[in-house]
Amino acid sequence: MKHAAEQPKRRRAPWLLLVCALAVLAAGGAIVFRTSTTPATTTAMDSTQAIESSTTTTLKPLRTITIATTGDFLLHMPVQQRALSNGGGTYDFSPMLAEIAPTITAADLAYCHMETPLSTSDKNLTGYPIFNTAHEIADAAKAAGYDSCSTASNHSLDQGESGVIQTLNELDRVGLGHVGTARSALEALAPDLQTVKGVKIAHLDYTYGTNGIPVPAGKPWLLNLTNIDQAIASATAAKEAGANIVIVEMHWGEEYSALPSAEQRAQAAALLASPSIDLVIGQHTHVVQAAEKIGTKYVIYGTGNILSNQGAPATPVPSNDGVIVRVAFTEQRDGTWVQSVTYVPTFVDRSTYVVRYANPFSNNASFQRTVAAMNGLGPGTFDGVPGN
Repeated sequence: MKHAAEQPKRRRAPWLLLVCALAVLAAGGAIVFRTSTTPATTTAMDSTQAIESSTTTTLKPLRTITIATTGDFLLHMPVQQRALSNGGGTYDFSPMLAEIAPTITAADLAYCHMETPLSTSDKNLTGYPIFNTAHEIADAAKAAGYDSCSTASNHSLDQGESGVIQTLNELDRVGLGHVGTARSALEALAPDLQTVKGVKIAHLDYTYGTNGIPVPAGKPWLLNLTNIDQAIASATAAKEAGANIVIVEMHWGEEYSALPSAEQRAQAAALLASPSIDLVIGQHTHVVQAAEKIGTKYVIYGTGNILSNQGAPATPVPSNDGVIVRVAFTEQRDGTWVQSVTYVPTFVDRSTYVVRYANPFSNNASFQRTVAAMNGLGPGTFDGVPGN
């Protein structure tokens, strides 16, 4: 659980930027941490008596870090209009996230996916297909317990370079970390780096495309387009710079498909084959997708929508479903980290756009859809379990 004196801190230190830049040209190996102990010794005191003594080695406690991540903030106009009503003339999204806030806050580190650009002025707000979103969603996300947001999506450039800049400025304003888009080439080089309980977690983010909107000439750093080799190189640089855990988010897949595509599975396998990447999280498909354990690591192919107006208003559909995925990383004496996964199904109450927990009592249909989706690749492929 987060404590006031131990909030995650985001840094883009110059030394980290330099290492990241060099690693683009040459990826290195992962750092291995080892503990050492001092063996017991026996000292002869005299010919008739020996007193055995030993040095005492104090082992530091092994840490467990819990990371929570959720699906898309995809704020169609009905959602924004409800927020305006909530605030009585100003935008207030916080009631929509109030129910799930305890679960988000309980994690040591929580990531959101801000799919749409934010407007500093809140003028000319729009929904699908070209989004422009009230910036108060950043305030609500921070209040709900999120620490950082991925921002690379097919809608990142809906408002051009100005939209990228305003989005990141608004996330900075409320103290949310961010990765996936950038305001400069230098900013684009570094991952989002958070430190929790002395553990450094690096966060990378990529998208498959931009719905045909061209990236401005000469400014490729505005948005991280999917490049598996580059992702591995950046993750390796982060590990070399001291990151203990590296998480990669991917905006990918076929919309409304509960099963990952062949491309998703191939990309996930390539990413997790790198010793520098520990976890892969996916968004974009607007439904919860299957998860998979590959070796000792996990890929969550699609986390659905956490808040949107996707789907038919009067009919429960999978695009109203979402999931809070909680990955616990437990430190081992050899410096490695063992992972385990629990997840909390959610759904959007379309009458109020409040995000609610889906369980067998509150919304069994949504709960069952999400459990089935998470296990969609069949027995033995995923061992995560639903939790509270």
